[in-house]
Amino acid sequence: MCHDREMTITIASVNVNGLRAAVKNGMHAWIAHCAPDVITLQEVRAPDELVAELMGDGWHIAHAECNQKGRAGVAVASRLPIVTSYIGANHPTHNFTGRWVQADIQVGKNKTLTVISAYVHTGDAESPERMKEKFAFFAAMKERMQALRASGNHVLLTGDLNVAHRPEDLKNWKGNLKSAGFLPEERAWFDEMFDQHEWVDVMRQQVGDIVGPYSWWSWRGKAFDNDAGWRIDYHIANPELAKTAISARVDRAPSYDARWSDHAPVVATYKL
Repeated sequence: MCHDREMTITIASVNVNGLRAAVKNGMHAWIAHCAPDVITLQEVRAPDELVAELMGDGWHIAHAECNQKGRAGVAVASRLPIVTSYIGANHPTHNFTGRWVQADIQVGKNKTLTVISAYVHTGDAESPERMKEKFAFFAAMKERMQALRASGNHVLLTGDLNVAHRPEDLKNWKGNLKSAGFLPEERAWFDEMFDQHEWVDVMRQQVGDIVGPYSWWSWRGKAFDNDAGWRIDYHIANPELAKTAISARVDRAPSYDARWSDHAPVVATYKL
């Protein structure tokens, strides 16, 4: 029987805040420096044909375009072949909103890795309807992730999940206890996934119980300069995949004017 040799794969996830703007403002310089094998993108906000053009040569792309022009959109761009892809988080109302795309990526002769790019609703603590939508999406995500894991593949959920899980995950946690993104009911989904279902927050596993590292800062005021951020972008892996992680970091821009998105890429390397 032929066994695959180990290979190292670097995966980056970033909310690009509009792919056209990100490319215009320097995203390709970051790609050249970071050299990821896979990039998952959120808030692409571009049609299918433009995504391939903007990413350039050498990428296999799975893209879920939003049915509302100029909104949402998620993609997986891979230097390795994409065997199959799937749009939507197993829920009819979410299949065309550009918030979930998964790609089975060939990482060896006999190995595939399921990588998901997800963009969760921001929500609004003052709007029960918007929070209901967010919780419904989390429920659909959990169901889909559990089904994928049961298939035996390694599964990696990446993306802008729009929730800071713990006080260490945002600078002003005391001032946001009643804000969408840090509500107890939102954070409970992460508790359940990590504690009951044994999914792993790869960044937290790698860096330990430190403050941050944050991945989003408001454009307003001095949030970036003061590092008053939120950690809302994740790599969440099944336990077996998490054990293969050898590093994780946030590629924070060196200065405010060097940013090409209000999010920074979350990058992890796995030895499969």
